[in-house]
Amino acid sequence: MNSIKLAFYARVALILHGIALMLLFMYLGKSICIPLFFAFLIAILLHPFVIWLEKLHVPRAMAAIIAVLIFLAFIGGLIYFFSHQVIRFSKDLPHLQQRISTKLQGVQDWVSDRYNIDDSAQINYVTKSANGFTNAAVNSIATTFVGMIRVVVLSIFFFIFTFFILFHRRLLMRFLLALFNSRHSHRVQAIVLEVNNVMKNYVLGLLTEMLILIIMIFISLSIMGIKYALLMAVTAGILNIIPYLGIYSAMFISMLITLANGTAPQVLGIGIVFIAAHFVDANIILPRIVGGRVKLNPLITIIAVLIGNLLWGIPGMFLFIPLTAIFRIISEEIEDLKPWSILIGEEKN
Repeated sequence: MNSIKLAFYARVALILHGIALMLLFMYLGKSICIPLFFAFLIAILLHPFVIWLEKLHVPRAMAAIIAVLIFLAFIGGLIYFFSHQVIRFSKDLPHLQQRISTKLQGVQDWVSDRYNIDDSAQINYVTKSANGFTNAAVNSIATTFVGMIRVVVLSIFFFIFTFFILFHRRLLMRFLLALFNSRHSHRVQAIVLEVNNVMKNYVLGLLTEMLILIIMIFISLSIMGIKYALLMAVTAGILNIIPYLGIYSAMFISMLITLANGTAPQVLGIGIVFIAAHFVDANIILPRIVGGRVKLNPLITIIAVLIGNLLWGIPGMFLFIPLTAIFRIISEEIEDLKPWSILIGEEKN
């Protein structure tokens, strides 16, 4: 059978049409896609452990359950740590509220002296703004409650998906091979193997980077005598998985907390520590540990983060980086998509 060679503009139009349809499907089906892809990443990470258990003659279902339960215990440990830190932080809330009130009074006095606006006018303005904020908060309680239920349900599905991906991994592989002609089996297996290696190395590299960043920031803040140094360091490490945006969000939160219970030099010191940590991370840690794992250029990385936020919100800002890396791997193996792999990949000297 002779294949039909389409014109260049027709091929580009079809590819863009396919990408648009895929993005639309991902947006409409995000309630399924988000936990499913999270489960896919964690299943790749747990896969070697499951293989090791099976070599010890542990049944496949039991091996998958044990792996998922260990990961669940790890997540439970993180939740316990944050709960303990938040409870400790909540004990200081009255003191923080008093400090904030004192600082607000100082701002009021400065505005009154600078712009000749008396305290009563400022209080009226703040009261109106606070009432509007309160009404908005009350109206959003139901939405927040529904959102929490949704997160719990998606988390349950995430663990279920992880178990079944580990348990049915051979079935999924046979399905992928059956989708294509038998003469392409070696290429399909090569693509699957490369995706598996890239995703596993990416997740492990990300966890290593996170641990190094936490230790580095915690030691620096502890030397400076910053309260809640461990909480701030862990928050920075977790948020740093969102490229370019997470570390500065953590810096803003940490500076705000320290502004209420610390001194101005400490607030400035936190800013310097976080900026220095980000510089070291971006130029030393990230290229050596995570760099080369996904092989995406910085421009495409930022675009992937923004598109992920547009389609899937905060989870998408993390998930769309490995998704884009998977698209790059597939594009390198398909002749008509190779130009896209060049655009997405790293620039070669």
